[in-house]
Amino acid sequence: MKILFFYPSNPLKKSQGNNARAFQLLQYFKNRKILVDFVTLESDLFSSRDLELLKHKNIVNKVLLLPNSKKSGFNYFFKVSLVRFFSGLPKPFDRRRLKHQDVFNEILQDNNYDYILISYACWVPLILNNNYLKGAKTIVDTHDFLTSQFKSRKDFNLGKFFKAEMTLLDSVDLVWSISLEEKYLFEQFISKPVYLVSHITQTQLITSKKTIDILYVASNNMHNIIAINWFFENVYDMLKKDINITIVGKVNNHIDSYPNVQKISYAEDLTQLYGQSKIVISPMLTGTGLKIKVAEALSFGIPVVCNTRGVDGLINKTENGCLVTDSPQHFAENIHRLLEDEKFYNDISQKAKSYHTNYLSENAIYAKLDSILN
Repeated sequence: MKILFFYPSNPLKKSQGNNARAFQLLQYFKNRKILVDFVTLESDLFSSRDLELLKHKNIVNKVLLLPNSKKSGFNYFFKVSLVRFFSGLPKPFDRRRLKHQDVFNEILQDNNYDYILISYACWVPLILNNNYLKGAKTIVDTHDFLTSQFKSRKDFNLGKFFKAEMTLLDSVDLVWSISLEEKYLFEQFISKPVYLVSHITQTQLITSKKTIDILYVASNNMHNIIAINWFFENVYDMLKKDINITIVGKVNNHIDSYPNVQKISYAEDLTQLYGQSKIVISPMLTGTGLKIKVAEALSFGIPVVCNTRGVDGLINKTENGCLVTDSPQHFAENIHRLLEDEKFYNDISQKAKSYHTNYLSENAIYAKLDSILN
């Protein structure tokens, strides 16, 4: 079997949840000996070492780049702006730039694929009404419900944006959703099969000494910034001052310094930090889709203290290793109880391990993907 896999960023930068998901899908294809031609955007996100590493480790067969062309001139107007205008798609639902389509079509003409997997609905225009698919089945891995992600834009129009997203999803053969809620939503408006393909996480064995009381891992997207600001403005002052907190990721650029808070801007491998942590927090108030860092915490059997949005995407909203509350006081109380009551901690940790084994483990999701791809 041969797959063309388009993902617009660097899956080796696993500190971001979307990259981690793409990397785990590539690992599945490698495990199943499925040949993958990987298509991505030419950008500063990739070093020459990254490109070689993907091939050297046999993660992919080829790495193919869509060029980073300038955004001006007559060519751009006629080949991008005018095409987008006549397509009727809102600008954020067509991310193609100059030469993207030409180079992508050349790839299709030079190769035969069983499946073409596109990440994000906003990149589906690459295969929309494309004459060079040669019978390949098309898949979109949605990652997110994009209409919700775009609602802060000045040009946002709910009806127009939602219709565009559903039209794009309905144009492919198979739709993959990372979230149960999004699967349900998509199924109400499109005719194509929608499969729940959750994030794959390996079961982790903790051997490190637990030296971190609270861990929060996040990039600097809007939802994570809102989340950590809510935590410091509403919960932090209620916590005992001897509780130490470690925050990892670019979200650190948006928070002040605190005496018991260690800030780590970037960590190549989060395994050691998770292994050292007693609790993971996910104080999410906004956003869609499965929270990748919640899934990763559960793979270590680490209890998660979160808001209601923190369990989005999980099949089971209870008995899953997460303590859920939107009350700042209860949020702090859940942290204190986990740190002070060993029996309670072990009970929640066991629920995290069980949930992970049943719904998020390699065995569970590999079997699901096997079924989908025959």
